[in-house]
Amino acid sequence: METFNGIPTAALDFYAALEDNNNREWWLEHKDQYDGAVQAPLAALLRELEPRFGPGKIFRPYRDVRFSPNKEPYKSAQGMFVSNHEGVGFYLQVSADGLLVGGGYRSVAPAQLARYRAAVDASASGKGLETIMAGLVAAGFTIEGQTLKTTPRGYPKDHARPELLKHKTLSASLSLGSPDWLATAAAQGHIEEYWERLRPLVDWVIRYAAP
Repeated sequence: METFNGIPTAALDFYAALEDNNNREWWLEHKDQYDGAVQAPLAALLRELEPRFGPGKIFRPYRDVRFSPNKEPYKSAQGMFVSNHEGVGFYLQVSADGLLVGGGYRSVAPAQLARYRAAVDASASGKGLETIMAGLVAAGFTIEGQTLKTTPRGYPKDHARPELLKHKTLSASLSLGSPDWLATAAAQGHIEEYWERLRPLVDWVIRYAAP
């Protein structure tokens, strides 16, 4: 089993080149680079992260082009998702832009959405989430997710937490680029630190709005 020694610069170079050569012929010619610089390091990293954050998966590099106007066959980034609960957890992505970390949930199941809104509406849990999100913003994270244009039906327009109520999905991410530690074994510790900053959000969703 390969030991995790960082995510090499060659991984970023691979995706930079893929952006200009997103076709099957180029991919097959450079698949060894993908296997060695992208897939193998992330698989080693995943093995190290799972005991602390839960079982995970590395997403397939192939795009589903059946119903998309974009017919490029390969994704322009490699993602990884780690979670103890379906649809709620921690995310990592490697692309030409470098490393991105994130966490939250992306499910839009009606029952889950109803629980989420009820928890945002409730004073204690709603204020708790508000504090969590404010802390993430202060730390440089970007708040993301599908949102409504207006406060959902059944809630007053002057609600104390209207922006959180508008969310159908909720996550936070931080683009780290290519820090000096990325290609070293120290990357694991840094990624764990960023994921721990996201843990309060993940734990809140699991407690109040899990699938």
